[in-house]
Amino acid sequence: MVDLVITAADVATADGGVVEHGTAGASITAGQVVYLDEVTTGRYLLADTDSVTAAVRKPRGIALNSASDGQPLAIHKSGPLTIGAVVAAGVAYYLSGTPGGICPVADVAPGDYPSIIGMGISTTQINVSIQAPNVVLV
Repeated sequence: MVDLVITAADVATADGGVVEHGTAGASITAGQVVYLDEVTTGRYLLADTDSVTAAVRKPRGIALNSASDGQPLAIHKSGPLTIGAVVAAGVAYYLSGTPGGICPVADVAPGDYPSIIGMGISTTQINVSIQAPNVVLV
């Protein structure tokens, strides 16, 4: 998969974005997709579309800041997001097979459990609207 190349310093919530706060459970970089480990740690970890664990395949949002294990983390859950990468308006972006990565729809492959992260709305922004049906592509 060809993931977006994200500049962490450029990731920012735009007007209308919904943000949640919590604690990182690992080293996380701004722009990476995370899930909430509700069962074990109650912390955010990197989401992964082809993980064998269903919870890991269910993205919660995109990290707005970089954090190490135990540090505060802000999560963009929905709405416009300046992603810090070049994107295309009208293209759907998905959770990738690289933990925390985001890829365009063209790179979703068999064996993935596709989760839509959002749709490009300009060359720099994605309208985040996460959908994770937990079905595998064959």
